[in-house]
Amino acid sequence: MAPSYAGPRPRLADLVRCRARHAGAARVIAMSNAAVSPASAVREGRDLTLDLTRVSCVVLVVFVHILFTGVGRRPDGSLLIERTVEGQVWFDAVSWILNIMPLFFVVGGYAARAGWRSAQRRGDDAVGFVRLRLARLARPAIPVFVFFAVALAATRVLGVDPALVDTIAIGVGSPLWFLAAYLLVQALAPWMIGLHARFGMFVPVVLLAGAAATDALRYLVAGGLLGLGHVPSTGYGIGAELFGIPNVAFVWLFAQQIGFFLFDGWFARRRFWQLLGLIAVGYLAIWGLVSLGGYSWNMLSNQWPPTTPLAILAVVQAAALTVLHRPLAALMRTRAAQGAVLLIGSRLMTVYLWHLPMIMALIGVELLLPVPMPAPGSAIWWWTRVPFLIVVLAAVWLLSLWLVRFEKAPPMVEEPSRGTTAAAVVVFVLPILAITAYGLDLPLAVCALVGSALALLLVRAYRAPLTPAGASAPRR
Repeated sequence: MAPSYAGPRPRLADLVRCRARHAGAARVIAMSNAAVSPASAVREGRDLTLDLTRVSCVVLVVFVHILFTGVGRRPDGSLLIERTVEGQVWFDAVSWILNIMPLFFVVGGYAARAGWRSAQRRGDDAVGFVRLRLARLARPAIPVFVFFAVALAATRVLGVDPALVDTIAIGVGSPLWFLAAYLLVQALAPWMIGLHARFGMFVPVVLLAGAAATDALRYLVAGGLLGLGHVPSTGYGIGAELFGIPNVAFVWLFAQQIGFFLFDGWFARRRFWQLLGLIAVGYLAIWGLVSLGGYSWNMLSNQWPPTTPLAILAVVQAAALTVLHRPLAALMRTRAAQGAVLLIGSRLMTVYLWHLPMIMALIGVELLLPVPMPAPGSAIWWWTRVPFLIVVLAAVWLLSLWLVRFEKAPPMVEEPSRGTTAAAVVVFVLPILAITAYGLDLPLAVCALVGSALALLLVRAYRAPLTPAGASAPRR
């Protein structure tokens, strides 16, 4: 029996246009697109080193968060929670290399440049481009915000110590800033690409000047003249950090713009010694800025709100990626590397969003087991960090077997207006910025959940793609 459908039948032209748009969009090079099989990617001329870079960045983020999460028992049996790696004397220097988030935005800029060019060839517009990226970020965010809202509500009902809840919640909510920042810059990518084509190097210069001006507003005006301190630990008061929020746009748009230059081959045309010189000059410039005061020697501390040193770090990392391109390309010709990238890259957003809740869940299980836990910072603790990383990745991968469906963007039958799409971006971004500024709590988790759901409703991206029986799903 043929299936029956409620409502008016879609026109044939609409179905053809929808299928063409969805099939084309599925080929866009985007963050979650590492699911494309390595063999097909090679045939299409795709640079697999970018997939390797994306996956490596996320795995490194997971590992750094594991090193930050030092949980154990004090001699009296009370719970000990500390940021172990941050207390090491070498960590500030290593953070100049370990903070790879600027590189992630550089690679995202490369992907956006390629994706927008493909979209233009298909005749797609900026609304479809933005909607696809919103769906790929907001859909995976829905289940994690549901989890946070339910978990935080449960702690209130059960009467769990609020101080302990705040400590854990602020930690597990810390990576969420990426959702807001990445969508913001990707949503502006079509227009920034146009500015790049017209004005070239002038665009990142203006963005860098905007970042420096924002830092001056934050440190000299808000922190100096107005005497504002940090954002209060409770409530939603004002603090000097809030004056640095414009740099979410300036710094990460700058990094994305560097990705456009990477796509155009600007870095590839430089000689080896020029790239090394660019890296050296970049680090020297960062050292000079940090020496002025205000900025932290810890590059991870400079990440919220983002500061000018991170913008310069984006250039350094783009040059370093170009220097390492040949060995990375050789690595990606091996089956093992291709398999690992495919395994993790096919559910990259799930790994990113759920790794910290999984870390805390596994540590909770450790605390319940009748076995001694290694003291944070001890030799045994350090030696067990890599095995713990493997356990975390395996656990998140198992969780992703169900959650990966949220990483798939649905087809767009009816295209929303530009105003509606812009509103969807705003309602998704603002609650997440609030979480980053004030820390994750129940009201903000609920606001982020509502904002994510509303954003998907506005752009009509709340349903998973349906594959008719007997038909093959479009390749993503």
